Amino acid sequence: MTDRAGGGPTRRQLGRGLTALGGALILAPLPAASAAPDADESNGDAHGHPTLRHGSAERAGLLPAHLRQLVTDAEAFLGPSPKYPWYAGAVLLAGRGGTVALHHPIGKAVRYSAYDEKTDTAVEFPADQQIAMAKDTVFDLASVSKLFTSILAVQQIERGELELEGKVASYLPDFGGAGKQDITIRQLLTHTSGFRAWIPLYSAPTYEEKLQLIWKEAPLNPPGTRYLYSDLNLISLQLVLEKITGRALDALLRSEITDPLRMRRTRFNPPASWRPKTAATEDARKPWSGLDRGLVWGEVHDENAFSLGGVAGHAGVFSTAWDLAILGRTLLNGGVYGRARILEPESVELMFTDFNTAFPGDEHGLGFELYQHWYMGAMATPRTAGHTGFTGTSLVLDPTTDSFLIVLGNSVHPVRSWRSGSAPRVAAANNLARAVPVRPARGRTAWFSGMATATSATLTLPALDLGAGGRLRCALWWDTEPQADALFLESSANGGTTWRPVPFTTARHGEAAQDHPTGSVTGWSGRAWHRLSADLPEARRLVLRWRYATDRLYVGRGVYVDAQRVADDDRVVFDEARPADAARIEAVGWTAAKN
Repeated sequence: MTDRAGGGPTRRQLGRGLTALGGALILAPLPAASAAPDADESNGDAHGHPTLRHGSAERAGLLPAHLRQLVTDAEAFLGPSPKYPWYAGAVLLAGRGGTVALHHPIGKAVRYSAYDEKTDTAVEFPADQQIAMAKDTVFDLASVSKLFTSILAVQQIERGELELEGKVASYLPDFGGAGKQDITIRQLLTHTSGFRAWIPLYSAPTYEEKLQLIWKEAPLNPPGTRYLYSDLNLISLQLVLEKITGRALDALLRSEITDPLRMRRTRFNPPASWRPKTAATEDARKPWSGLDRGLVWGEVHDENAFSLGGVAGHAGVFSTAWDLAILGRTLLNGGVYGRARILEPESVELMFTDFNTAFPGDEHGLGFELYQHWYMGAMATPRTAGHTGFTGTSLVLDPTTDSFLIVLGNSVHPVRSWRSGSAPRVAAANNLARAVPVRPARGRTAWFSGMATATSATLTLPALDLGAGGRLRCALWWDTEPQADALFLESSANGGTTWRPVPFTTARHGEAAQDHPTGSVTGWSGRAWHRLSADLPEARRLVLRWRYATDRLYVGRGVYVDAQRVADDDRVVFDEARPADAARIEAVGWTAAKN
């Protein structure tokens, strides 16, 4: 089942380093996972790969105030969001390197016994029968399950049993009908096969009849011509995996992932003994559900997965926040956790590299979504990988900062119509991104734009006399939502009545300078300081300002400006390092931040 905001257009619809030529893959190496600042180097295996343990924010190299804010913001969504609670409860887990700095349950795992559609209200269990969230609460992961199927497929690619550019029909001859003969394994993994989002497999009474629905399904678009997220891709991949291995998907999950990584609370079809520790999902009844099942609790919520016996390539895995953190840490480590290796680094690279360069906004590795601000928030980078699940789950991995975030909520409890959008995920990701310090380029503070949406923050230098023109030099750090949010350098020679763009160049250490002729930057800069240089016109009272403008939806990590200095020939006209000059800067929305 898809997990998109309200079923309407997605943010990606509103809104690298891999080449496939003749089946040959040219890969850039995945950066090695680096331990967070101040991390205990003993917290890992003999080769220095971090393994997980609980620790302080400081040990993880994170700012504790922003982790506290992460919890505060998450708790707000237990109330009207805006009309109904976004979830009955959640488990939040965040960390960096080998340190889990936040592992916190909020709300209820089980609160409602039913949904009353006539009054649009929920029927609560008696207080003594409600169950609070706990750190080890088990969740139906919904579409986060797709990551496990994808890892199993990449393992088979690594072993030579599966060809990334191989045609699905070469493994499943019956699949090739209705125009699907050219669909490849890669297209299944990157949602470019042309399949529609889903079909009601549960309407077919037998397993063979369900397969016939897939065999007869025609693509909506020619394979490879469009991105369209579809559960059918991962269901088809499940069938391929089971065919080439001769083993059921649940057995593969256990032997290839959960047993080696000792993920003891991750599996399909959890036993009845797990039910008291499992978050309930929906009062599933028609017409909002495809099946009349009543309160779903301890069984898979997705109707198609349920009809397939609870084991499906697109949904059905149950897990805890800690187990998912182990999986995330394994991938950030390049496929290894402790003594167990489930993938080679080159295989992990396939999951963190964009194959969908032809479809901007729909970046996708093998199985993993990439660079999606609509739920990754300010953690999003071109290599940030993650996935969401319809039940209210999400996993985000940022190799750039070696950080990870897991938000597991029961947002379809009591009914799916109460939840809309992805605001709690975005808020959590923004707070974790802010918790990763950005050290000033010089001195103790730098000017920070903040991370507010729907704002225009300005940082204005005092009027400068530039008889023969001059040059601005400073340090600049930026990470914004591409195109939607931008930083502008502007000048005015008439006291701010009109403003003109000031072209500039930026250069990162060891890289060639980049020209910015429009006087603006947007998107991803590598989360590193750049040296900025701008030629300024001759003027007697020239005013310079930085203007940071954001839209109402999402933001990146923001903008930092430091060490501003303007010289006119051999004369220093303005130097932020001089207290008197710094005191004349006017900041609206910007703050002097230590990190």
